[in-house]
Amino acid sequence: MVAIVLGVMLGTFIPRPLLPAAAADPVATRHILVLKNPIHTDIAIPVDDDVRKRFHFLVDGGIPADMAGVRYIVFGWGGRAFYLETPTWSELKVVPVMKALTLDASVMHVDVAGNIVEPHADVAGFDISEERFAALLDFIAASFQQGPNGPILIENAAYSRFDRFYEANGRFNALVGCNTWTAAALRIAGLRTGWWNPLPASLDLSMRIYN
Repeated sequence: MVAIVLGVMLGTFIPRPLLPAAAADPVATRHILVLKNPIHTDIAIPVDDDVRKRFHFLVDGGIPADMAGVRYIVFGWGGRAFYLETPTWSELKVVPVMKALTLDASVMHVDVAGNIVEPHADVAGFDISEERFAALLDFIAASFQQGPNGPILIENAAYSRFDRFYEANGRFNALVGCNTWTAAALRIAGLRTGWWNPLPASLDLSMRIYN
């Protein structure tokens, strides 16, 4: 237990990358959001015509990314068993928890949102350049497992009318989980995180310290 606590502390307070970029990025013109709850983080991407075109398959899957009121597409990566079988805490089961702590397949969860209020305790916003924004979209797109016809929709898996799950690349475990995926995405976006952020609280703290 002491080793785990020490690892989380060091992972939070040792930045990654270790040193800030030597030169400033181009002018930041894109505003992305990190959404958190006690165990999970998502990245909310502001939508425009280019983003809708990039993720056009979402509409085919039943996600209304083209609906007028949609302001963000929300992406999250996580363990298949825990994500699919635990829509609420009251439905927590032993097997998904064991898989999350050992090794599991991964899925992408995608949802949409209207206006998201800032500032908010569970929302952190960051401004990034167009170049970094494009790299972030590439990272997110590469997280979707591809089949013969594109990203693989998981049938009959959703929390609501507007969200969906897709098969993802990578394996989920206690060391490489949903929040480390978010941290990796944010580093691609040109931001600094902690060296290892398995928990939303540690990721949030490191982002506030180093950005």
